[in-house]
Amino acid sequence: MQTEITTPLNLLDAQGHINHPGWARHPFWRYERSAIHAPKWRIKEWDYFSVLSPDQKFGLTLTMSDLGFAGMFALCFLDFERGFFHQVDTLSLLPLGKTGFPAGSDEGVIRFGNATLELEFNYTQGRRTLRFSAPGLRNAQGDKGLSGSITLEQDPALQSMNIATSWAQNRKAFYYNRKINCMPASGGFTIGQRRYTFAPERDFGALDWGRGNWTYKNRWYWGSASGHAQGHTLGWNIGYGFSDRSPASENMLLVDGVAHKLAEVTFHLDERDYTRPWRFSSSDQRFEMHFEPIVDRHSSIHLGLIRSAQHQVFGYYSGTVVLDDGSRMAVDRMLGFAEDVLNWW
Repeated sequence: MQTEITTPLNLLDAQGHINHPGWARHPFWRYERSAIHAPKWRIKEWDYFSVLSPDQKFGLTLTMSDLGFAGMFALCFLDFERGFFHQVDTLSLLPLGKTGFPAGSDEGVIRFGNATLELEFNYTQGRRTLRFSAPGLRNAQGDKGLSGSITLEQDPALQSMNIATSWAQNRKAFYYNRKINCMPASGGFTIGQRRYTFAPERDFGALDWGRGNWTYKNRWYWGSASGHAQGHTLGWNIGYGFSDRSPASENMLLVDGVAHKLAEVTFHLDERDYTRPWRFSSSDQRFEMHFEPIVDRHSSIHLGLIRSAQHQVFGYYSGTVVLDDGSRMAVDRMLGFAEDVLNWW
C-alpha cells in the first residue's frame, strides 16, 4: 500500500523520526535541519538540475550539494549527436551545512564559486534562474570556457513527485525528496564562441531537490524524462533501491502537470556495459519501456572510506504508459536518463 500525504505537516517528530512516511503531489513536509538527530557531517542537502534540448541534441546538468563531510559541485555539458560529455567539478571541505541551502524547495538563493566553477540557483515567484560558469569546460569541437544563464518556468499548479521515507535499519536516517519535471527552459550558454540556446516550447528542465540523513552504503536506480507525446507534456520519475519504500514508491507520470501514481518499476540493464539497451517493466503494467543509450556520464571516487561508482546514462525512451483513467500514451524516442549509483558515504 502506498500512503498519500495531502496536508502540510512537520517532516520529523521530536525523536527525529519521520512523522508520516509516504508520497505527495506537493511538498507538504516541512523540513527543519535543527530537528535532525544526527551529527552535522551526516546531513545531506542537494539541488540537481538537468536541462535538455532533444531537437538540438545538447544538454547541461548542474549540481550543488552539501554532504556534511564535503561539498560537491559540478557542471556537465552533454552532446547527444556526438555521444560526448565533459564535466567540471570541485569539492569544499567540511561545509557542515554552511553552504546555505534553503529549508524549502520553493524559496531562496544558493551560491558557490571558486576558480573551477561558479553556480547560483535562484527561486523567485514561480521561476528558477540558474547562473553558471566554468572556464575549463569544453565541448566536442574543442571550444573551451562555459558561461550562461537558464530560466525555468514553474507553474504554481504544477504537481511533482514528493517522497519521505526512512531506512529499516535506522529510522532516524531519512530521505526527503522532490522531483519536478517539465519546466519550460529559456536562455542558454556559450562554450568558447559557440552559442547554445534553449527554446521553451520544446525544451524542459527538471529538478532533483533533496534533504536527508542517509545510512552509510546505498545503491539506487533512478530515471527521468520530460517531453511531449500525443499533443501533451509528459514527464516521469522512476526509481527504487534507496531507503525503505514500503510506504511509497517514487514512480510517477506527469501529464500536463498532473500526477499519475505508479506502483513498482524494475530496471533491466547489463551492468557490464551500460551502453547496451535497457528495459523497464512495472508491476501494474503501466510503464513498459525500452531505452537506447547515447552517453554514459560515468564517474568514480575512491577516498578511503568515501567511495562512489556512478553511471548516469542519457538516451531515448520508447514504449507505452498508462494513465490513472486507463488511457494509454505511446512514447517514441523521448530524451531522458537512467542511472545506477553505488555510494559509500
